[in-house]
Amino acid sequence: MQKITLLILLVISQIIYAQTKLTETEKLVGTCKVWGFLKYYHPKVANGDFNWDNQLLEVLPKIEQAKTKKEFSLVLENWIDSLGEVKEIVPITPPKDVEYFDKNFDLSWIDSNKLFSKKLSIKLKFIEDNRFQTNEEIGPGYNPFKNGNYFDLKYDNKNSKILWMCMYWNLVEYFFPYKYLMDQKWDVTLEKTIPLVLESKNEDDFYTVIRKMAVKLDDSHVEFAIYKQGRFEDDKRYFPASCKIIGDKMVVMEILGDSLAQADGIKIGSVITKVNDKTIKELITEYRDLYSASNEPVLLDKVVRKILSGYSDNVNVEFFEEGKYITKSMTWFNYHDSHRNEFMKGATKKKDKFKLLDNNIGYVNMGVIKVKHVPDMIEALKSTKAIIFDMRNYPNGTYEEIANFLNAHEENFAIYTYPDFSYPGRFKWTEGTNCGSENKDNYKGKIIVLLNEDSMSQAEWTAMCFQTAGNTTIIGSQTAGADGNVTELDFKEFHTRYSGVGVYYPDKRETQRIGIVPDIEVKPTIEGIQKGKDEVLDRAIKFIETGV
Repeated sequence: MQKITLLILLVISQIIYAQTKLTETEKLVGTCKVWGFLKYYHPKVANGDFNWDNQLLEVLPKIEQAKTKKEFSLVLENWIDSLGEVKEIVPITPPKDVEYFDKNFDLSWIDSNKLFSKKLSIKLKFIEDNRFQTNEEIGPGYNPFKNGNYFDLKYDNKNSKILWMCMYWNLVEYFFPYKYLMDQKWDVTLEKTIPLVLESKNEDDFYTVIRKMAVKLDDSHVEFAIYKQGRFEDDKRYFPASCKIIGDKMVVMEILGDSLAQADGIKIGSVITKVNDKTIKELITEYRDLYSASNEPVLLDKVVRKILSGYSDNVNVEFFEEGKYITKSMTWFNYHDSHRNEFMKGATKKKDKFKLLDNNIGYVNMGVIKVKHVPDMIEALKSTKAIIFDMRNYPNGTYEEIANFLNAHEENFAIYTYPDFSYPGRFKWTEGTNCGSENKDNYKGKIIVLLNEDSMSQAEWTAMCFQTAGNTTIIGSQTAGADGNVTELDFKEFHTRYSGVGVYYPDKRETQRIGIVPDIEVKPTIEGIQKGKDEVLDRAIKFIETGV
């Protein structure tokens, strides 16, 4: 009796499965995953035997016609069969000398996907076990567009837009090293993005959708630039100074167009409370989902750049001056590029590469000094009691020469995870990078490194290197949390990118999103900026003199 009951239940479940209707989003989620999996796993597809973009465009009408789970799975099964036989190979044995990083790796959807027939899941699992194999070792600079061309995007064609989305989603799914650190699971991003792609009616709509999709990487390296005239193109009119958000206000940090700033009475420390009648808090909320950032300080920096640029010549800016709110109708200009000298009478001050401060303390501006200057820096500062390396900027590849001066021994300071093309989605640990050398005459004084949210990528990596000297103290605030080489994605009318290599300390501590954690945390204050103080530098000098 029990066997008969089980048989009846099985038959009923199969009937329900076969007749269950699917939404368009459900079908496209499944299709996107299968297309990407076959692109990187199927031996003939990964080898380039098919125009895989066209294959997707040809199968999408069939997917659209499929109404039930059974019909949907059958379309995918027939598609796989049309690609030819996948030969069974000797079981692939993981190399003994390779340590895998698997926090990004997840093919569980092959078996657990409720849309797939058992037969389809078996086919996909067989392809995984007999997948494309390559000896290609990849690292910085690999070609993410292998076997694809995504430059002729047709914005009025639904399937063309779906193709681009599938390409980008799978590229991140298999080759973005920090997928596991996203706030929102990448699967969820796919489910939420598909309806928006389908609803987009023009180029600007589509750019907005894919920009918001890229934001979900939570990666400070992610940028999005449009080459043609459009809503999110690099803007052409600018506020004449750079600013930082402190609390719910925006504070002028550096004058960039001094004649313009002077005309409106703007100086370092000027406090901005509104732009075009919107508070800074309101503007942050408005732009938050348009910029990808590993952490909040970098997000605020990116939002500031958006707030301080636009297409309008005339902008109303509210300042808080001497206890009063004052609104000024400003004219913004393009003082960048060819127009720079027209508005830069004396704002750009020459910055010292290195110098000697009071009390025998050395100072090095890591954003200015270059490799050719390092020998002179060493000669000038080798007898100081401390050297402050100001890395609130982007260095010029000087880490090796400076580390040879600072370190007594060669030290490993960073290890990496690279994608494994023989098993996409998996990453390999590498031995990493060393710095320093055997040097008994190494620098014996205190080493101070100043960092903040402007310290990104090479700056964070260089700070990791300097930490190996053993007598290094990090002072400042949270860094950008985007360490590693960048993978550039350059299209016909727009450009984006993301961190392409995972970077970790030798003990496998993470740097992505966290950044380089300061030993002493110090942030600028509005009062300090207005008094002309560099509170981070002042704190470093205090630490050198007192030890606390």
